[in-house]
Amino acid sequence: MSLKHLTTALAAIGAAFILYVGLSYLLAPQATAADFGLPTWPQHDGAGFLAVKGVRDIATGLVVFALLLARQRRALGWAMAAIAFVPAGDMVIVLAGGGPAAQAYGVHGVTALAVALTAGLLLRERPAPPVSAAGPARA
Repeated sequence: MSLKHLTTALAAIGAAFILYVGLSYLLAPQATAADFGLPTWPQHDGAGFLAVKGVRDIATGLVVFALLLARQRRALGWAMAAIAFVPAGDMVIVLAGGGPAAQAYGVHGVTALAVALTAGLLLRERPAPPVSAAGPARA
């Protein structure tokens, strides 16, 4: 498997996963929220924050898919580098909120690492040399 295929698969899997998480927060917020890692959740009017998280996650996945479909791999690498801040921030929030360290590191920390690794691999890719009508360029 080439690096390009690997990074495409990693980005697409990550985007699909975060879209699923975002939809889960919109469709079943209280059930989904328990897996985040914080000991208490907003009730009544405050429950709208769970929908905000859902929309944030859906938008994140859509950005990744849009850049993949537009074949903007370098921009995707930079976007994923920026996106890695989201799960890293979530990890810090869970730790500061008294949530379980295993969940903070095992869910959010691993996600941040995976997104950052994918970003790094995307940014290491080199564009393919142009192919002329006479065939591939020769050195």
